[in-house]
Amino acid sequence: MYLDAAKKQEIFGKYGKSNTDTGSPEAQIALFSYRISHLTEHMKLNRKDYSTERALTTLVGLFLIQISEPTRRTPISYAVFILKKKT
Repeated sequence: MYLDAAKKQEIFGKYGKSNTDTGSPEAQIALFSYRISHLTEHMKLNRKDYSTERALTTLVGLFLIQISEPTRRTPISYAVFILKKKT
């Protein structure tokens, strides 16, 4: 599987407060970004995979909802997250 427990721990450790911090918005956005990029690469190879296309559309919708949430609550932490994501 493309996203095993070790990969999740790595993502949460890099973008969250700790390896077990699965609920912070930064960690969730990073996880969504990883999943979206993986599904996008899959769709480039399998253009007629409509179930994956639907899952990708749903995931992008959830990502957009999640990415708008930290900007309303804490714009400073969101800016720090974006800067960390670019590096």
